[in-house]
Amino acid sequence: MPFPPVRIESSRLLLRRAQLGDAAAIFEGYGRDPEVIRYLSWHAHKSIEDTRDYLRQVKEDWDQAKSYTYAICRDKDSPLMGMIMMRVKDERATFGYAMGRAHWGKGYVPEALSTLVDLALAQPGIWRAEAYCDVENVSSARVMEKVGMTYEGVLRRWTRHPNVSDAPRDCLIYSKVK
Repeated sequence: MPFPPVRIESSRLLLRRAQLGDAAAIFEGYGRDPEVIRYLSWHAHKSIEDTRDYLRQVKEDWDQAKSYTYAICRDKDSPLMGMIMMRVKDERATFGYAMGRAHWGKGYVPEALSTLVDLALAQPGIWRAEAYCDVENVSSARVMEKVGMTYEGVLRRWTRHPNVSDAPRDCLIYSKVK
């Protein structure tokens, strides 16, 4: 199987390469929801064109091997519920994710993250899978713990979460290594 594959199946989910046709599902499902994006690194999408711009960037990043963003779906015929991104650099894979509020608490994000972490760590040159979240984002921290990632500490003033503050925020870092 080529790495990264454009399509991955887990027990309940289909992870597939994000595409421009996903714009409406993202915009309506979570892209403009202030509660979903509260701890993310971007502002709410004000129009579907913002979402299309995001998806054009996602395509460019995949084509240039900068990062790989997957739509999280129940099956090939269902709209996406959220997204998960994997960035591979040197010996590590870094992950980020977002899920529409209607799908919270159903175990979809841990399943998607676990699937990609396992896939990444199965690659010969990848030794570390990592993800971080805002210190106040308890739900995201719990996702990382559920997939067997180990809490490593606080990254002080690590990144901006503009929906919380304009200043860089402290983040919790988790990892799984082989």
